Amino acid sequence: METPKNRKIYKKKRFTIPLIVLGLLVVLRFYLPTFVKNQINKTLADIPGYYGEVKDVDIALYRGAYVIDGMYLNKLKAKTEVPFLNFPKSDISIEWRSLFKGKIVSEIVMHNPEVIYVIEDQNATDSDVSVDDWTKALTEIVPIDVNEFTIHKGKIAYVELGTDPNIDLHFDDLELTATNLRNVVEKNRTLPSPIHATGVSIGGGKMTLDGQINLVKQIPDMDVSFALEKANIKALNDFTSHYAGIDFESGNFELFSEIAIADGHLKGYMKPLLENSKLIGKNDKFLEVLWEGLVGFFKFILKNQSTNTIATKIPLEGDLNNVEGSVWPTVINIFSNAWIKAFKGKIDDEIEFKDAFVDENKK
Repeated sequence: METPKNRKIYKKKRFTIPLIVLGLLVVLRFYLPTFVKNQINKTLADIPGYYGEVKDVDIALYRGAYVIDGMYLNKLKAKTEVPFLNFPKSDISIEWRSLFKGKIVSEIVMHNPEVIYVIEDQNATDSDVSVDDWTKALTEIVPIDVNEFTIHKGKIAYVELGTDPNIDLHFDDLELTATNLRNVVEKNRTLPSPIHATGVSIGGGKMTLDGQINLVKQIPDMDVSFALEKANIKALNDFTSHYAGIDFESGNFELFSEIAIADGHLKGYMKPLLENSKLIGKNDKFLEVLWEGLVGFFKFILKNQSTNTIATKIPLEGDLNNVEGSVWPTVINIFSNAWIKAFKGKIDDEIEFKDAFVDENKK
């Protein structure tokens, strides 16, 4: 028989247990960001030859997301303090439209990410340090499959600090979207994921990249086209002065390329163009003027006079561990542009994914 005393105990339990559960959830909610942050920092600390850190992690349970603030990664023996990877804000969330279809996948949106390749830092590397070490570690930070990847206001740069002046080749304002990413290895050769990117190069050039990729391979398969248009060539003077002993007073630089990769075999081309370019500045020294005048003489001979461009087409083919441009076709294409026909300033649309296929029986 239930007594008044038993009823009081039951009522206390009925309110006490939910309060305890609620209290635990609140404690868990406040501790969860710290736990996630510690786990990420542990993952970064375990990468051989690198060091990194995450400054803060925010959790948004209502949308199944967490935001990583201030993540960076650099070489242990780096000669500079410039982070190799610098990700100020990365938003990783559940993709709800896929969840309604019975699939648990995530979306990653990165704001202002930077990849700065300082050659002096990268050369200060132990022989047993592999790129795979940090790429696998970054993959572990995302616990579920990624379906959509977006970059806003990104930057990619190649830097040489051992030159005078320093060389800094970069793309800014990078906007990139890759969708329909998969983690299932398929037997058929397919490219399931469309990718599109735009950016602004050194010298204010317009960069565009479009194509299809399959990321679920050690060497991803892809069929992509790349175009860089109307970059002020004077911005390349630090590079050309160091490696060729010349600089430009005016002109534009453009680059068009198509690349197909299948099972580690690459086929494609690069087509650089110089438009309305002029060597020899007013402030050049005598020897610089002499050398640039000699270069300008040959440039005039190899230039298409009707379009005022000098261009060549560099075919690329081979194993990704040993990709080399063919020398003689390059030379022939220079003279073809100068005396036979002008290269058009556009992508030729002549490389397809199947062009990179290799007949296994011929290996």
